[in-house]
Amino acid sequence: MLWLVYRNRKTTGYVLIDTYSTQNFWYAYAVARLCQSLNLKYIPILHGGELPARLDRSPGASKKLFGKAFINVAPSLYIKTIFQQAGFSNVKYIPNSISLDDYDFKERAEVRPKLLWVRAFAEIYNPLQAVKVLELLLSEYPNAELCMVGPVKDDSWKECIRYAKIHRLPVRFPGRLSKEEWTALAANYYIFLNTTNIDNTPVSVIEAMALGIPVVSTNVGGLPYLISADIDGILVPPNDPDRMAAAVKNILNDPQRSLERTRAARKKVEAFDWERVKEMWKNVLNN
Repeated sequence: MLWLVYRNRKTTGYVLIDTYSTQNFWYAYAVARLCQSLNLKYIPILHGGELPARLDRSPGASKKLFGKAFINVAPSLYIKTIFQQAGFSNVKYIPNSISLDDYDFKERAEVRPKLLWVRAFAEIYNPLQAVKVLELLLSEYPNAELCMVGPVKDDSWKECIRYAKIHRLPVRFPGRLSKEEWTALAANYYIFLNTTNIDNTPVSVIEAMALGIPVVSTNVGGLPYLISADIDGILVPPNDPDRMAAAVKNILNDPQRSLERTRAARKKVEAFDWERVKEMWKNVLNN
């Protein structure tokens, strides 16, 4: 990353730095410091859902990284608010984008207990909760099933497989899929689970809303800024499989209300279409 910046220093107008909260934070910090020494304008894009904690843990480094940026781009109003409360005034909200034409909206007048989870298998995303939600549903819905799509980041993947095997639960693990593959797969599923404990504005949830899949998500980080509870999705407390299972039952028992939510969700994510978002980027880069 450092070499890329240095090699292109004479032809670069802005350096865009995808910024996360764990080890990557220090990569972003190093690149920003190099940009400062080269008098290059740089723009951190604040992806990490744990960035609020990073501001507290590394106040000095955060001030040097974010305080001297040309501008900090927050993909959620949640992160923008947190940064402004921390004293950073150079923050602009530009949401994560999708190309809406790539997502065929499917109305689900009938809702079946076929659950979909799409995320990296990492402990902070709490994938095991999705498996436990399925377990809770099976007594009332014996035909319930779960598909968990995503790359492996830590041992939470093994934990999910072990739990599903021990309890003989119908869970599929197709692994990492391309966007085209998982969105095609999504046409066969009826409820989307987002079980994360820490998050910003997950693109997979935006994509599910665009596809017309009812979303049940934990009420953490930027999710309540993305989902209006019971208007275009359902929010539940984190680490509570029982509440999430109850929300799934709510969808199964009232498909008409669920359809209304998914229509509202599709309408909301029109604001995330690249054709709109790119105009916001143009306004930043042209100024």
